[in-house]
Amino acid sequence: MVRRDELTGYVNELLQVDGFRDYMPNGLQVEGRDEIRCLASAVTASYAAVEAAVAMGADALLVHHGYFWQGEEPRVVDMKRRRLALLLGHDVNLLAYHLPLDAHPTYGNNAQLARVLGIRIQGSFGPEPAIAVHGELPAPMGGEEFARHVARCLGREPLHVAGKGAGTIRRIGWCTGAAQKYIEDAALLGLDAYLSGEASEQTFHVTQEMGIHFFGAGHHATERYGVMALGEHLADKFSLQHRFVDIVNPI
Repeated sequence: MVRRDELTGYVNELLQVDGFRDYMPNGLQVEGRDEIRCLASAVTASYAAVEAAVAMGADALLVHHGYFWQGEEPRVVDMKRRRLALLLGHDVNLLAYHLPLDAHPTYGNNAQLARVLGIRIQGSFGPEPAIAVHGELPAPMGGEEFARHVARCLGREPLHVAGKGAGTIRRIGWCTGAAQKYIEDAALLGLDAYLSGEASEQTFHVTQEMGIHFFGAGHHATERYGVMALGEHLADKFSLQHRFVDIVNPI
């Protein structure tokens, strides 16, 4: 068992939340009961995830995608009302960590995706604080071969676009979720490939003109592992029950 404020303070310090300018508030977003014995985790605080947390008797739900995003509709109506009513009605805490969870060197989404894909991280890139990372495959792979490797590891077929002249992949950059904008930075670093969760229209043109492979492996699929690892860590540290709720999401 752990007190809510102790758990929140520990995670805030672990993930160094004060070092990030983010699009949503990191940390405790919805206050529930003070004592936490059972923790649920999920990628997104959807109604289905909150419902699953309530069903398992969780005292807190830990997510990567929480609420109160910059520029979102501020009124508590419709979908937002239903989600908040379920949390508040069952006294469940909601803790959410966005960019700090992407960036953490151990429990972060990028670090955990590297573990799953078997890539050794060699450095980071992108605007400060740099959250995109790059590394080297254990052995060179062709583009189609690496796409099959990603599919085996993540359980879904990635979008693969090979730019003009793109060859064997040795060095690759990646950033989970909707981080396709870093593909040009990856190409300028001389990387052979870049992987993210999503693609934009211009992603295709960058691959063609800069001769790089791109893999869109799914927003949800690339971001399952960080919050899962963090939840397991918190369960071990504070002797909590923990279950990761994997809501099927093809996006």
